Amino acid sequence: MEFFVKTFTQLTTTELYEILQLRSEVFVVEQDCVYQDVDGKDQKALHVFGFKNSKIVAYTRIFKPGDYFKKASIGRVVVAKKERADGYGHELIKASIQAVQEKFTTLEIIISAQTYLKKFYETHGFIKVGEEYLEDGIPHIEMKKS
Repeated sequence: MEFFVKTFTQLTTTELYEILQLRSEVFVVEQDCVYQDVDGKDQKALHVFGFKNSKIVAYTRIFKPGDYFKKASIGRVVVAKKERADGYGHELIKASIQAVQEKFTTLEIIISAQTYLKKFYETHGFIKVGEEYLEDGIPHIEMKKS
């Protein structure tokens, strides 16, 4: 899978459409969670995404320190359901961590992870910080990497 990193203004309309479609498919429909995905933060983010067969199937958005949290952050981590068994989630997180390091020259990253993915993120060097909390009705934990 080939990954790309683009600013909001660098995204083509087709890329933006596929990203929003993928996020809606997973976060709203699959997880049955009604929330405002289009939150006005995409314009500040860098968008990391991977293609398979000319279709975006993996995506995150990353923020420089101070734009979302005090530290750099990775969010909206999503892989199309039919592609998850192929390990693309691991490739996506590696590409996102690399993008944070290259674009923001920092090793410190904060994420708000769905609790059930704790072990997944631990394999990439993240550690749990604080207690579990609900975000949009879904259990989350804050995790950091330094």
